[in-house]
Amino acid sequence: MSHYLLSVHTGPDDRPPPTPEEMEALMARIIALEAEMDAAGAFVFGGRLHGPDASTVVRREGRDVITTDGPVAPGDVHMAGFYIIEAADRSEALGWAAKVVDAIGAPIEVRPFAATGRAADQMQQTPER
Repeated sequence: MSHYLLSVHTGPDDRPPPTPEEMEALMARIIALEAEMDAAGAFVFGGRLHGPDASTVVRREGRDVITTDGPVAPGDVHMAGFYIIEAADRSEALGWAAKVVDAIGAPIEVRPFAATGRAADQMQQTPER
């Protein structure tokens, strides 16, 4: 089995913020989708990110470590959340991505994911479905 990153991207939105009822319906769709992924053995990990205004970039300049507020790349589109899934192949990962699109209505980028270090060890110990 391979692992894939399904990253959720959002950008400028001229729609009003969702009502509490709309947010409740969205969360219900997300919870149902995650339960479906889990039952199929595809769900590894997922989460929502705070907005880009909450980010801090850490970089090295010579011997100094510099921190700056804001995202690495300025722009209107940013990563808003993600899933790490386990899938037999790219086609299966794209099927899960389509379900995420249906649940949340935002574009999903699909990339093969290669865990490193401890995460790689833990993922190798995951029982096969």
